[in-house]
Amino acid sequence: MANPNQEIKYTKIFINNQFVDAVSGKTFSTVNPSTGKKLADIAEGDKADVDLAVNAAKAAFVRTSPWRQMDASARGALLWKLSTLMERDANVLASLESLDNGKPFPNAMYDVQGSIKTMRYYAGLADKVGGDTIPSDGPHFTYTRKEPVGVVGQIIPWNYPLAMLSWKWGPALAAGCTIVMKPAEQTPLTALYMAALSKEAGFPDGVVNVVPGYGPTAGGAISSHPEIRKVAFTGSVEVGKIIMAAAATSNLKKVSLELGGKSPLVICEDANVDHAAMIAYMAVFENQGQCCIAATRTFVHESIYDKFVQKASELAKARKVGNPFAEGTVHGPQIDDTQYKKILGYIEVGQKEGAKLVTGGKTVGTEGYFIEPTIFANVTDDMTIAKEEIFGPVQSIIKYSSLDEAIERANNTSFGLAAGIVTNDINKALTFSHAVEAGSVWVNTYLAVVNQAPFGGYKQSGIGRELGKDSLEGYLETKSVSVRLPAKI
Repeated sequence: MANPNQEIKYTKIFINNQFVDAVSGKTFSTVNPSTGKKLADIAEGDKADVDLAVNAAKAAFVRTSPWRQMDASARGALLWKLSTLMERDANVLASLESLDNGKPFPNAMYDVQGSIKTMRYYAGLADKVGGDTIPSDGPHFTYTRKEPVGVVGQIIPWNYPLAMLSWKWGPALAAGCTIVMKPAEQTPLTALYMAALSKEAGFPDGVVNVVPGYGPTAGGAISSHPEIRKVAFTGSVEVGKIIMAAAATSNLKKVSLELGGKSPLVICEDANVDHAAMIAYMAVFENQGQCCIAATRTFVHESIYDKFVQKASELAKARKVGNPFAEGTVHGPQIDDTQYKKILGYIEVGQKEGAKLVTGGKTVGTEGYFIEPTIFANVTDDMTIAKEEIFGPVQSIIKYSSLDEAIERANNTSFGLAAGIVTNDINKALTFSHAVEAGSVWVNTYLAVVNQAPFGGYKQSGIGRELGKDSLEGYLETKSVSVRLPAKI
Protein backbone atom coordinates (compact mmCIF):
# COMPACT_ATOMS: atom_id res chain seq x y z
CA MET A 1 0.00 0.00 0.00
CA ALA A 2 1.03 3.59 -0.60
CA ASN A 3 2.87 5.19 2.30
CA PRO A 4 3.33 8.98 2.08
CA ASN A 5 5.29 8.76 5.36
CA GLN A 6 7.68 6.08 4.13
CA GLU A 7 10.85 5.90 6.23
CA ILE A 8 14.02 6.85 4.34
CA LYS A 9 16.66 4.40 5.57
CA TYR A 10 19.52 4.93 3.15
CA THR A 11 21.13 8.32 2.56
CA LYS A 12 24.83 7.50 2.28
CA ILE A 13 27.14 6.44 -0.55
CA PHE A 14 27.29 2.68 -1.20
CA ILE A 15 30.80 1.34 -1.86
CA ASN A 16 32.08 -2.22 -1.46
CA ASN A 17 28.79 -3.34 0.11
CA GLN A 18 28.95 -0.66 2.80
CA PHE A 19 27.12 2.65 3.27
CA VAL A 20 29.66 5.39 3.93
CA ASP A 21 29.79 9.17 4.25
CA ALA A 22 31.25 11.24 1.42
CA VAL A 23 34.99 11.80 1.72
CA SER A 24 34.30 15.53 1.84
CA GLY A 25 31.56 15.11 4.44
CA LYS A 26 29.21 17.12 2.23
CA THR A 27 25.51 16.43 1.80
CA PHE A 28 22.77 17.74 -0.47
CA SER A 29 19.00 17.78 -0.09
CA THR A 30 16.53 15.72 -2.05
CA VAL A 31 13.15 17.45 -2.27
CA ASN A 32 9.55 16.27 -2.47
CA PRO A 33 8.28 17.96 -5.67
CA SER A 34 4.69 17.81 -4.41
CA THR A 35 5.55 20.20 -1.58
CA GLY A 36 8.93 21.70 -2.43
CA LYS A 37 10.14 20.59 1.01
CA LYS A 38 13.22 18.57 1.90
CA LEU A 39 12.89 14.81 2.21
CA ALA A 40 16.40 13.95 3.34
CA ASP A 41 20.05 14.97 3.30
CA ILE A 42 22.07 12.73 0.97
CA ALA A 43 25.81 12.17 1.03
CA GLU A 44 27.32 14.16 -1.84
CA GLY A 45 29.83 12.09 -3.79
CA ASP A 46 32.50 13.62 -6.00
CA LYS A 47 35.78 12.52 -7.61
CA ALA A 48 37.28 11.13 -4.40
CA ASP A 49 34.25 8.94 -3.80
CA VAL A 50 34.11 7.81 -7.43
CA ASP A 51 37.78 6.82 -7.16
CA LEU A 52 37.00 4.67 -4.13
CA ALA A 53 34.03 3.09 -5.88
CA VAL A 54 36.09 2.34 -8.99
CA ASN A 55 38.80 0.75 -6.86
CA ALA A 56 36.19 -1.50 -5.23
CA ALA A 57 34.71 -2.37 -8.63
CA LYS A 58 38.18 -3.13 -10.02
CA ALA A 59 38.96 -5.44 -7.11
CA ALA A 60 35.66 -7.22 -7.66
CA PHE A 61 36.55 -7.73 -11.33
CA VAL A 62 40.01 -9.32 -10.97
CA ARG A 63 40.28 -12.69 -12.65
CA THR A 64 40.35 -14.68 -9.40
CA SER A 65 37.56 -12.78 -7.62
CA PRO A 66 34.37 -14.52 -6.45
CA TRP A 67 32.40 -12.54 -9.07
CA ARG A 68 34.64 -13.52 -12.00
CA GLN A 69 34.79 -17.15 -10.86
CA MET A 70 31.03 -17.35 -10.47
CA ASP A 71 29.11 -19.44 -12.99
CA ALA A 72 26.96 -17.45 -15.40
CA SER A 73 23.90 -19.31 -14.17
CA ALA A 74 24.75 -18.21 -10.62
CA ARG A 75 24.88 -14.58 -11.77
CA GLY A 76 21.41 -15.10 -13.19
CA ALA A 77 20.27 -16.59 -9.88
CA LEU A 78 21.53 -13.50 -8.03
CA LEU A 79 19.61 -11.23 -10.38
CA TRP A 80 16.51 -13.33 -9.81
CA LYS A 81 17.03 -13.14 -6.04
CA LEU A 82 17.29 -9.37 -6.34
CA SER A 83 13.99 -9.32 -8.25
CA THR A 84 12.27 -11.31 -5.50
CA LEU A 85 13.50 -8.81 -2.89
CA MET A 86 12.13 -6.00 -5.06
CA GLU A 87 8.82 -7.86 -5.16
CA ARG A 88 8.84 -8.20 -1.38
CA ASP A 89 9.55 -4.46 -0.94
CA ALA A 90 7.47 -3.21 -3.87
CA ASN A 91 5.36 -0.90 -1.70
CA VAL A 92 8.46 0.64 -0.15
CA LEU A 93 10.11 1.21 -3.53
CA ALA A 94 6.95 2.68 -5.05
CA SER A 95 6.38 4.96 -2.05
CA LEU A 96 9.97 6.22 -2.19
CA GLU A 97 9.62 6.81 -5.93
CA SER A 98 6.42 8.82 -5.48
CA LEU A 99 7.93 10.89 -2.69
CA ASP A 100 11.18 11.61 -4.53
CA ASN A 101 9.90 11.93 -8.10
CA GLY A 102 6.27 13.03 -7.64
CA LYS A 103 4.65 10.48 -9.94
CA PRO A 104 1.29 9.11 -8.77
CA PHE A 105 1.66 6.00 -6.63
CA PRO A 106 -0.06 3.65 -9.13
CA ASN A 107 2.38 4.81 -11.80
CA ALA A 108 5.29 4.29 -9.43
CA MET A 109 4.06 0.77 -8.68
CA TYR A 110 3.77 0.10 -12.41
CA ASP A 111 7.44 1.14 -12.75
CA VAL A 112 8.42 -1.17 -9.88
CA GLN A 113 6.66 -4.13 -11.47
CA GLY A 114 8.24 -3.33 -14.83
CA SER A 115 11.68 -3.11 -13.21
CA ILE A 116 11.19 -6.52 -11.61
CA LYS A 117 10.39 -7.95 -15.05
CA THR A 118 13.51 -6.31 -16.49
CA MET A 119 15.73 -7.90 -13.84
CA ARG A 120 14.13 -11.27 -14.51
CA TYR A 121 14.57 -10.92 -18.25
CA TYR A 122 18.33 -10.42 -17.81
CA ALA A 123 18.51 -13.10 -15.13
CA GLY A 124 17.32 -15.49 -17.80
CA LEU A 125 19.89 -14.24 -20.32
CA ALA A 126 22.92 -14.48 -18.03
CA ASP A 127 23.82 -18.03 -19.08
CA LYS A 128 22.72 -17.62 -22.70
CA VAL A 129 25.73 -15.53 -23.71
CA GLY A 130 27.92 -17.54 -26.05
CA GLY A 131 30.32 -17.22 -28.96
CA ASP A 132 30.58 -19.02 -32.29
CA THR A 133 32.78 -21.64 -33.89
CA ILE A 134 34.16 -20.36 -37.17
CA PRO A 135 35.18 -22.45 -40.22
CA SER A 136 38.56 -20.74 -40.69
CA ASP A 137 41.07 -21.54 -43.45
CA GLY A 138 43.91 -23.96 -42.79
CA PRO A 139 44.43 -26.35 -39.89
CA HIS A 140 42.90 -24.06 -37.25
CA PHE A 141 40.14 -24.35 -34.71
CA THR A 142 38.68 -20.83 -34.42
CA TYR A 143 36.05 -19.67 -32.01
CA THR A 144 34.84 -16.51 -30.29
CA ARG A 145 34.29 -15.75 -26.64
CA LYS A 146 31.99 -13.12 -25.13
CA GLU A 147 33.67 -11.50 -22.13
CA PRO A 148 32.51 -8.70 -19.80
CA VAL A 149 33.84 -5.22 -20.55
CA GLY A 150 34.92 -4.65 -16.95
CA VAL A 151 34.12 -1.73 -14.67
CA VAL A 152 31.23 0.28 -16.08
CA GLY A 153 29.93 3.71 -15.11
CA GLN A 154 26.20 4.30 -15.28
CA ILE A 155 24.46 7.67 -14.99
CA ILE A 156 20.66 7.63 -14.79
CA PRO A 157 17.97 10.36 -15.01
CA TRP A 158 15.25 11.50 -12.63
CA ASN A 159 12.13 10.80 -14.71
CA TYR A 160 12.09 6.98 -14.31
CA PRO A 161 14.69 6.39 -11.58
CA LEU A 162 14.01 2.74 -10.77
CA ALA A 163 13.23 1.69 -14.34
CA MET A 164 16.43 3.28 -15.65
CA LEU A 165 18.42 1.56 -12.91
CA SER A 166 17.02 -1.83 -13.91
CA TRP A 167 17.68 -1.14 -17.61
CA LYS A 168 21.35 -0.66 -16.75
CA TRP A 169 22.00 -3.03 -13.87
CA GLY A 170 20.26 -5.94 -15.61
CA PRO A 171 22.47 -6.30 -18.69
CA ALA A 172 25.67 -5.18 -16.94
CA LEU A 173 25.34 -7.77 -14.17
CA ALA A 174 24.15 -10.49 -16.53
CA ALA A 175 27.28 -9.88 -18.62
CA GLY A 176 29.54 -10.10 -15.56
CA CYS A 177 30.59 -6.44 -15.29
CA THR A 178 30.97 -4.46 -12.09
CA ILE A 179 29.14 -1.15 -11.63
CA VAL A 180 29.63 2.40 -10.41
CA MET A 181 26.28 4.17 -10.71
CA LYS A 182 25.34 7.81 -10.18
CA PRO A 183 21.60 8.39 -9.72
CA ALA A 184 20.14 11.79 -10.55
CA GLU A 185 20.60 14.23 -7.69
CA GLN A 186 16.84 14.90 -7.73
CA THR A 187 15.93 11.22 -7.17
CA PRO A 188 18.58 9.16 -5.32
CA LEU A 189 16.31 7.31 -2.88
CA THR A 190 15.33 4.18 -4.84
CA ALA A 191 18.89 3.66 -6.13
CA LEU A 192 20.23 3.67 -2.58
CA TYR A 193 17.49 1.30 -1.44
CA MET A 194 18.35 -1.01 -4.36
CA ALA A 195 21.99 -0.92 -3.27
CA ALA A 196 20.93 -2.33 0.09
CA LEU A 197 18.86 -5.02 -1.66
CA SER A 198 21.84 -5.98 -3.84
CA LYS A 199 23.86 -6.70 -0.71
CA GLU A 200 20.98 -8.67 0.81
CA ALA A 201 20.68 -10.68 -2.42
CA GLY A 202 24.31 -11.75 -2.07
CA PHE A 203 26.22 -9.83 -4.71
CA PRO A 204 29.92 -9.91 -3.74
CA ASP A 205 31.69 -6.86 -2.35
CA GLY A 206 32.42 -4.20 -4.96
CA VAL A 207 30.16 -5.53 -7.71
CA VAL A 208 27.54 -2.81 -7.19
CA ASN A 209 28.48 0.71 -6.09
CA VAL A 210 26.15 3.74 -5.95
CA VAL A 211 27.55 7.27 -5.67
CA PRO A 212 24.90 10.02 -5.46
CA GLY A 213 26.06 13.49 -6.37
CA TYR A 214 25.94 16.18 -9.01
CA GLY A 215 26.55 15.80 -12.73
CA PRO A 216 29.60 18.04 -13.17
CA THR A 217 31.40 16.46 -10.19
CA ALA A 218 30.35 12.84 -9.61
CA GLY A 219 29.08 12.37 -13.18
CA GLY A 220 32.13 14.07 -14.62
CA ALA A 221 34.44 11.86 -12.58
CA ILE A 222 32.72 8.74 -13.91
CA SER A 223 32.77 9.77 -17.58
CA SER A 224 36.44 10.80 -17.45
CA HIS A 225 37.77 8.03 -15.18
CA PRO A 226 40.68 6.15 -16.82
CA GLU A 227 39.77 2.82 -15.18
CA ILE A 228 36.12 2.77 -16.25
CA ARG A 229 35.79 0.92 -19.56
CA LYS A 230 32.23 1.87 -20.51
CA VAL A 231 29.84 4.63 -19.56
CA ALA A 232 26.09 4.33 -20.06
CA PHE A 233 24.03 7.50 -19.80
CA THR A 234 20.37 8.42 -20.12
CA GLY A 235 19.52 12.12 -20.21
CA SER A 236 19.79 15.25 -22.31
CA VAL A 237 21.63 15.70 -25.60
CA GLU A 238 23.67 18.53 -24.08
CA VAL A 239 25.02 16.35 -21.27
CA GLY A 240 25.40 13.36 -23.59
CA LYS A 241 27.84 15.35 -25.72
CA ILE A 242 29.85 16.30 -22.63
CA ILE A 243 30.03 12.66 -21.54
CA MET A 244 31.05 11.46 -25.00
CA ALA A 245 33.84 14.04 -25.15
CA ALA A 246 35.08 13.07 -21.68
CA ALA A 247 35.02 9.39 -22.62
CA ALA A 248 37.06 10.11 -25.74
CA THR A 249 39.71 12.29 -24.10
CA SER A 250 40.19 10.03 -21.06
CA ASN A 251 40.64 6.41 -22.17
CA LEU A 252 38.39 6.09 -25.22
CA LYS A 253 35.88 4.16 -23.13
CA LYS A 254 32.81 2.63 -24.76
CA VAL A 255 29.74 4.86 -24.68
CA SER A 256 26.02 4.21 -24.87
CA LEU A 257 23.74 7.24 -24.83
CA GLU A 258 19.94 7.30 -24.63
CA LEU A 259 19.11 10.96 -25.13
CA GLY A 260 16.23 13.28 -25.90
CA GLY A 261 13.40 13.30 -28.38
CA LYS A 262 10.76 15.38 -30.11
CA SER A 263 8.67 12.46 -31.23
CA PRO A 264 5.96 12.68 -33.91
CA LEU A 265 2.59 10.92 -33.70
CA VAL A 266 0.68 11.00 -37.00
CA ILE A 267 -3.12 10.72 -36.89
CA CYS A 268 -4.47 9.69 -40.29
CA GLU A 269 -7.82 10.73 -41.75
CA ASP A 270 -9.20 7.18 -41.45
CA ALA A 271 -8.57 6.98 -37.70
CA ASN A 272 -11.31 6.86 -35.10
CA VAL A 273 -10.93 10.31 -33.57
CA ASP A 274 -11.89 9.34 -30.02
CA HIS A 275 -9.49 6.41 -30.02
CA ALA A 276 -6.69 8.41 -31.65
CA ALA A 277 -7.10 11.28 -29.20
CA MET A 278 -6.77 8.86 -26.28
CA ILE A 279 -3.57 7.39 -27.73
CA ALA A 280 -2.16 10.88 -28.21
CA TYR A 281 -3.25 11.92 -24.72
CA MET A 282 -1.36 9.04 -23.11
CA ALA A 283 1.60 9.56 -25.44
CA VAL A 284 2.23 13.12 -24.29
CA PHE A 285 0.95 13.42 -20.70
CA GLU A 286 2.39 10.18 -19.29
CA ASN A 287 4.69 10.95 -16.34
CA GLN A 288 3.67 14.63 -16.43
CA GLY A 289 5.18 14.86 -19.89
CA GLN A 290 8.60 14.07 -18.44
CA CYS A 291 9.26 11.28 -20.88
CA CYS A 292 11.96 11.13 -23.56
CA ILE A 293 9.60 9.44 -26.05
CA ALA A 294 6.64 11.75 -25.40
CA ALA A 295 4.77 12.41 -28.65
CA THR A 296 4.83 16.18 -28.25
CA ARG A 297 4.41 16.75 -32.02
CA THR A 298 0.91 15.48 -32.79
CA PHE A 299 0.34 15.63 -36.56
CA VAL A 300 -3.38 15.47 -37.37
CA HIS A 301 -4.88 15.28 -40.86
CA GLU A 302 -6.67 18.46 -41.86
CA SER A 303 -9.98 16.67 -42.47
CA ILE A 304 -10.35 15.68 -38.80
CA TYR A 305 -8.21 18.40 -37.20
CA ASP A 306 -10.89 20.48 -35.48
CA LYS A 307 -12.72 17.45 -34.16
CA PHE A 308 -9.47 16.01 -32.81
CA VAL A 309 -8.50 19.25 -31.07
CA GLN A 310 -11.88 19.34 -29.36
CA LYS A 311 -11.55 15.76 -28.10
CA ALA A 312 -7.95 16.29 -26.99
CA SER A 313 -9.06 19.34 -25.03
CA GLU A 314 -11.79 17.37 -23.26
CA LEU A 315 -9.32 14.68 -22.20
CA ALA A 316 -6.76 17.17 -20.93
CA LYS A 317 -9.33 19.14 -18.92
CA ALA A 318 -10.56 15.96 -17.25
CA ARG A 319 -7.08 14.85 -16.17
CA LYS A 320 -6.84 14.93 -12.36
CA VAL A 321 -3.79 16.80 -11.12
CA GLY A 322 -2.69 16.63 -7.49
CA ASN A 323 -1.14 14.75 -4.60
CA PRO A 324 0.55 11.57 -5.92
CA PHE A 325 -0.79 9.60 -2.96
CA ALA A 326 -4.40 10.79 -3.30
CA GLU A 327 -6.92 8.39 -4.79
CA GLY A 328 -7.72 9.13 -8.42
CA THR A 329 -4.68 11.32 -9.09
CA VAL A 330 -3.16 10.60 -12.50
CA HIS A 331 -0.94 13.66 -12.87
CA GLY A 332 1.63 14.73 -10.31
CA PRO A 333 4.10 17.63 -10.11
CA GLN A 334 7.08 18.41 -12.31
CA ILE A 335 10.37 17.26 -10.83
CA ASP A 336 11.72 20.55 -9.44
CA ASP A 337 11.58 24.32 -9.57
CA THR A 338 14.03 24.52 -12.46
CA GLN A 339 11.96 22.26 -14.72
CA TYR A 340 8.74 23.91 -13.54
CA LYS A 341 9.94 27.36 -14.61
CA LYS A 342 11.39 26.02 -17.87
CA ILE A 343 8.03 24.51 -18.89
CA LEU A 344 6.12 27.66 -17.98
CA GLY A 345 8.63 29.58 -20.10
CA TYR A 346 7.90 27.36 -23.10
CA ILE A 347 4.16 27.88 -22.63
CA GLU A 348 4.69 31.64 -22.64
CA VAL A 349 6.86 31.44 -25.78
CA GLY A 350 4.24 29.30 -27.53
CA GLN A 351 1.62 31.99 -27.04
CA LYS A 352 3.96 34.79 -28.08
CA GLU A 353 4.84 32.97 -31.31
CA GLY A 354 1.18 32.65 -32.27
CA ALA A 355 0.11 29.15 -31.24
CA LYS A 356 -3.45 28.92 -29.92
CA LEU A 357 -3.61 27.93 -26.24
CA VAL A 358 -6.59 25.57 -26.21
CA THR A 359 -6.48 24.53 -22.58
CA GLY A 360 -4.16 24.54 -19.57
CA GLY A 361 -1.03 26.62 -19.34
CA LYS A 362 -1.43 27.55 -15.69
CA THR A 363 0.03 26.41 -12.39
CA VAL A 364 -1.99 24.35 -9.92
CA GLY A 365 -2.09 24.92 -6.16
CA THR A 366 0.11 27.00 -3.88
CA GLU A 367 2.89 24.54 -3.14
CA GLY A 368 4.90 22.08 -5.18
CA TYR A 369 5.53 22.18 -8.92
CA PHE A 370 2.17 21.43 -10.53
CA ILE A 371 1.27 22.55 -14.07
CA GLU A 372 -2.01 21.96 -15.89
CA PRO A 373 -2.01 19.60 -18.89
CA THR A 374 -1.59 22.05 -21.75
CA ILE A 375 -2.65 21.90 -25.41
CA PHE A 376 -1.65 24.20 -28.24
CA ALA A 377 -3.37 24.20 -31.65
CA ASN A 378 -2.39 25.94 -34.89
CA VAL A 379 1.24 25.06 -34.21
CA THR A 380 3.69 25.41 -37.09
CA ASP A 381 6.98 23.60 -37.54
CA ASP A 382 9.09 26.73 -37.03
CA MET A 383 7.69 27.47 -33.56
CA THR A 384 9.93 26.85 -30.56
CA ILE A 385 7.41 24.49 -28.95
CA ALA A 386 7.48 22.35 -32.12
CA LYS A 387 11.27 22.16 -32.27
CA GLU A 388 12.65 21.94 -28.72
CA GLU A 389 12.17 19.21 -26.13
CA ILE A 390 9.96 20.74 -23.43
CA PHE A 391 9.90 17.71 -21.11
CA GLY A 392 6.59 18.72 -19.64
CA PRO A 393 2.81 18.36 -20.14
CA VAL A 394 2.55 20.35 -23.36
CA GLN A 395 0.94 18.93 -26.53
CA SER A 396 1.44 20.69 -29.86
CA ILE A 397 -1.23 19.73 -32.41
CA ILE A 398 -0.05 20.30 -35.98
CA LYS A 399 -2.13 20.13 -39.18
CA TYR A 400 -0.98 18.18 -42.25
CA SER A 401 -2.43 17.31 -45.68
CA SER A 402 -0.73 14.13 -46.97
CA LEU A 403 1.21 11.22 -45.54
CA ASP A 404 4.32 12.04 -47.58
CA GLU A 405 4.21 15.56 -46.18
CA ALA A 406 3.78 14.23 -42.63
CA ILE A 407 6.77 11.91 -43.01
CA GLU A 408 9.02 14.68 -44.30
CA ARG A 409 7.98 17.01 -41.48
CA ALA A 410 8.28 14.24 -38.88
CA ASN A 411 11.87 13.63 -39.98
CA ASN A 412 12.76 17.33 -40.03
CA THR A 413 14.38 17.28 -36.59
CA SER A 414 17.74 16.49 -35.04
CA PHE A 415 16.02 13.91 -32.84
CA GLY A 416 14.95 10.37 -33.73
CA LEU A 417 13.96 8.45 -30.63
CA ALA A 418 10.36 7.35 -31.27
CA ALA A 419 7.38 7.83 -33.56
CA GLY A 420 3.83 6.60 -33.98
CA ILE A 421 0.98 6.44 -36.43
CA VAL A 422 -2.76 5.83 -35.98
CA THR A 423 -4.45 4.41 -39.08
CA ASN A 424 -6.61 1.56 -40.33
CA ASP A 425 -4.64 1.36 -43.58
CA ILE A 426 -1.82 -1.21 -43.45
CA ASN A 427 -0.07 0.40 -46.41
CA LYS A 428 0.09 3.75 -44.61
CA ALA A 429 1.27 2.05 -41.44
CA LEU A 430 4.12 0.23 -43.17
CA THR A 431 5.11 3.16 -45.35
CA PHE A 432 5.40 5.41 -42.31
CA SER A 433 7.13 2.77 -40.18
CA HIS A 434 9.81 2.19 -42.80
CA ALA A 435 10.31 5.85 -43.74
CA VAL A 436 10.35 7.59 -40.37
CA GLU A 437 13.76 8.11 -38.77
CA ALA A 438 13.24 6.77 -35.25
CA GLY A 439 14.49 3.92 -33.13
CA SER A 440 11.02 2.82 -32.01
CA VAL A 441 7.86 3.03 -34.12
CA TRP A 442 4.38 2.22 -32.83
CA VAL A 443 1.27 1.58 -34.91
CA ASN A 444 -2.16 2.20 -33.33
CA THR A 445 -0.51 2.37 -29.92
CA TYR A 446 2.23 4.32 -28.17
CA LEU A 447 4.72 3.86 -25.28
CA ALA A 448 4.82 0.12 -26.05
CA VAL A 449 8.30 -0.39 -24.60
CA VAL A 450 9.08 -4.05 -23.85
CA ASN A 451 12.11 -5.71 -22.29
CA GLN A 452 12.66 -8.01 -25.25
CA ALA A 453 12.96 -5.27 -27.91
CA PRO A 454 15.92 -2.89 -28.30
CA PHE A 455 15.30 0.75 -27.41
CA GLY A 456 17.30 3.76 -28.56
CA GLY A 457 17.47 6.55 -31.07
CA TYR A 458 18.60 7.81 -34.44
CA LYS A 459 20.57 11.04 -34.93
CA GLN A 460 21.05 13.08 -31.74
CA SER A 461 18.71 10.84 -29.77
CA GLY A 462 21.59 8.57 -28.92
CA ILE A 463 24.15 5.87 -29.55
CA GLY A 464 23.61 2.18 -28.85
CA ARG A 465 20.54 0.45 -27.51
CA GLU A 466 18.95 -0.33 -24.16
CA LEU A 467 16.89 -3.46 -23.46
CA GLY A 468 16.81 -6.70 -25.41
CA LYS A 469 19.88 -8.66 -26.36
CA ASP A 470 21.32 -5.55 -27.99
CA SER A 471 21.80 -3.93 -24.59
CA LEU A 472 23.62 -7.00 -23.30
CA GLU A 473 26.04 -6.83 -26.23
CA GLY A 474 27.02 -3.33 -25.13
CA TYR A 475 28.55 -4.76 -21.95
CA LEU A 476 30.53 -7.48 -23.73
CA GLU A 477 33.77 -7.73 -25.65
CA THR A 478 34.20 -10.26 -28.46
CA LYS A 479 37.45 -12.22 -28.46
CA SER A 480 38.57 -14.42 -31.37
CA VAL A 481 40.70 -17.46 -30.56
CA SER A 482 42.49 -19.64 -33.13
CA VAL A 483 44.24 -22.88 -32.25
CA ARG A 484 46.59 -24.57 -34.75
CA LEU A 485 45.86 -28.25 -35.22
CA PRO A 486 48.18 -31.03 -36.47
CA ALA A 487 45.99 -31.29 -39.57
CA LYS A 488 42.81 -29.79 -40.95
CA ILE A 489 39.89 -31.71 -39.48
